[in-house]
Amino acid sequence: MTDVKKVVLAYSGGLDTSIILKWLKETYDCEVVTFTADLGQGEELEPARRKAEMMGIKEIYVEDLREEFVRDFVFPMFRMNAVYEGVYLLGTSIARPLISKRLVEIAHSTGADAIAHGATGKGNDQVRFELSAYALDPDIKVIAPWREWEFKSRTDLIDFAEKHQIVVPKDKRGEAPFSVDANILHSSSEGKVLEDPNEEAPEYVFQRTVSPEDAPDKATIVEIGFSKGDPISIDGKAMSPATLLAALNDLGRDNGIGRLDLVENRFVGMKNRGVYETPGGTILLEAHRAMESLTLDRGAAHLKDELMPRYAELIYNGFWFSPEREMLQALADKSQENVEGTVRMKLYKGNATVVGRASDKSLYSEELVTFEDDHGAYDQKDAAGFIRLNALRLRTLAARTRRG
Repeated sequence: MTDVKKVVLAYSGGLDTSIILKWLKETYDCEVVTFTADLGQGEELEPARRKAEMMGIKEIYVEDLREEFVRDFVFPMFRMNAVYEGVYLLGTSIARPLISKRLVEIAHSTGADAIAHGATGKGNDQVRFELSAYALDPDIKVIAPWREWEFKSRTDLIDFAEKHQIVVPKDKRGEAPFSVDANILHSSSEGKVLEDPNEEAPEYVFQRTVSPEDAPDKATIVEIGFSKGDPISIDGKAMSPATLLAALNDLGRDNGIGRLDLVENRFVGMKNRGVYETPGGTILLEAHRAMESLTLDRGAAHLKDELMPRYAELIYNGFWFSPEREMLQALADKSQENVEGTVRMKLYKGNATVVGRASDKSLYSEELVTFEDDHGAYDQKDAAGFIRLNALRLRTLAARTRRG
């Protein structure tokens, strides 16, 4: 891609992306635009702006995308109750399409002909960034330095940084004990001390939650309000999407909720051990399923559960902007039209337990399920014919087996 003149770089301000910034200038002799997204990772982002300025960057974008991220990406995913391989709430996966979307939009507005990211050639993120970018602009050029440059070790990176007067913090000179990615939905840790899946993760790995053993001895009760499948309030107080998720994160953190130690199957073919913390999301998933249990028809609920693994896999593999994900999203959104009401949760030492749910759209009927006199609401004799019809093929099969 020798004809690249201008590149938009996903820039964190950290050592790796600062090295990438300089490498892009040297390798492609191009102008670089930096884009730094606040997705609720909990870090001050103005230092990234100042560092980009120090490195001679003229066009610098630092954007607060927390509300858009939760409203347009996290909440739609939760309408489907999406979890990958049964347990992972897709915290890293769901952030990548939004970052890619802004990279492409900034490229268009600044006249850039390429975008660049700092994902390695072994992980899923390179796939997610690039599939999303190509879905939005089929002609966009993508530069992935980790797949191109000749650096073989951390020492090579440090040497390059020092050669080009890029500040190397003292804590970056040695090997990091593990790698971290974070946003308002979760934090993920992997590599180094976590590479042996048979070794328990050290307590210092966990950054978003207190240990369940150290959580309060008294339970916390919280009530979450829903409208059309999305959470809208906590204890009766209306909140914006990002504010609500942040509040649930605080409650989950204090009660040791949302830890996950997982060996997952990466899209690129290898297995990987990750330690995840999703405190607010874990509470939200349990509450949303409880709200659906009261308001969603059995057929609709079971169909959603059948399709959910496919939907989750699409997000994990980077196909957020694919037509099949959008089709499944339409189904999920349609199912949520009457998913409204309140769910009461008990938070205690790592557990988020449903203890109550109520809705004006409830399909639950005490008159039908009561063990007392139902005043003719349900004729139990009808069940005999229902059972005989459903048993017909089973009895036919059993008769053939007996003859054999």
